Amino acid sequence: MIGRIAGRIDYRAIDHVLIDVRGVGYLVFCSERTMQALPRAGEHAALYTDLLVREDVLQLFGFTTLVEKEWHRLLMSVQGVGAKASLAILGTLGPDGVGRAIALGDWNSVKAAKGIGPKTAQRVVNELKDKAPEIMAMGAGPTVAASEPGGELIEADSPAPPPRAMPSGPGPQAEALSALTNLGYAPGEASGAVAQAAGDAPEADVAALIRAALKLLAPKG
Repeated sequence: MIGRIAGRIDYRAIDHVLIDVRGVGYLVFCSERTMQALPRAGEHAALYTDLLVREDVLQLFGFTTLVEKEWHRLLMSVQGVGAKASLAILGTLGPDGVGRAIALGDWNSVKAAKGIGPKTAQRVVNELKDKAPEIMAMGAGPTVAASEPGGELIEADSPAPPPRAMPSGPGPQAEALSALTNLGYAPGEASGAVAQAAGDAPEADVAALIRAALKLLAPKG
């Protein structure tokens, strides 16, 4: 399976790009947010990818981070959510927004994505609430939208070197979630508290998120 692709962007469309990798062009479909993060045609880029295999089609979907890719795979596990719907949700909310909406049970935010009805949005929240903390704990992960010249295609199961792009550590929400679970809080309640704290103070650092989440988790009365 193709896990990462890097090369020169030959052209950009509304929902996909053609990336030239040593003379071979790969069509990669992306969410609206990912398309905005990619450079112009003629420049080099890299994306984590997920390959959809069907009897009549092979499609590559591209993501700037591994977290976004994992959310895509998780969203597609929900009945009624295909690749197009998953990209719509990710394009509207972003990976952090998806995690926050699911952790808080906020299906209205999921419903804001184009083509997502209320029943599907509720199904996403209900089916993924227990699985969300694991993805949220991954944090921001490395970003690979930008790439140096000399494109390459890397198979997911090949012993390849890590992406050249500068890595970034886990985000504040991921670190706060990890700290709370280490303190003994259940992943579900911890992720909900961190998500609410992050929504109240989007620019908060790890320490501030932990303090706010602990207040939310404290027994009432």
